[in-house]
Amino acid sequence: MKVALASSANTPFAEKVGRASLKMLEVVPGVTVWDVLMRDWDGVDVNQIGRQPPLSSNKSMTHFPILREKTGIRYDRMLFFDDCNWGDHCGMVEENCREDDSDLGPVTMRTPYGLGESEFRKGMEAYAKRSGS
Repeated sequence: MKVALASSANTPFAEKVGRASLKMLEVVPGVTVWDVLMRDWDGVDVNQIGRQPPLSSNKSMTHFPILREKTGIRYDRMLFFDDCNWGDHCGMVEENCREDDSDLGPVTMRTPYGLGESEFRKGMEAYAKRSGS
């Protein structure tokens, strides 16, 4: 499993704070979230954080197409968790980010109270069910 982020931090400052936080939060002692993100992509920052051009508030039109291009991961091989409480990013991504040959997009999971272990497991189960794993 590889991990990348799509976040609609709404100002340049919010983007800087988000990136700084990822470099401080540890997954296990001595390994930060940022370390894991960089490991998964050979040190290349593929993460799409912010709303400044070329990004926008609509992740399905900017963040996800760029993630697909930079990572080479098909939409139908992605799992997207979203904690947005003021819009339906999951619905937009499901509708607009589909593969031509399978007509499938990312498996999505709304997490309005944040992403905890329970939500993560549910998302992984939904992904496994759809992929037949």
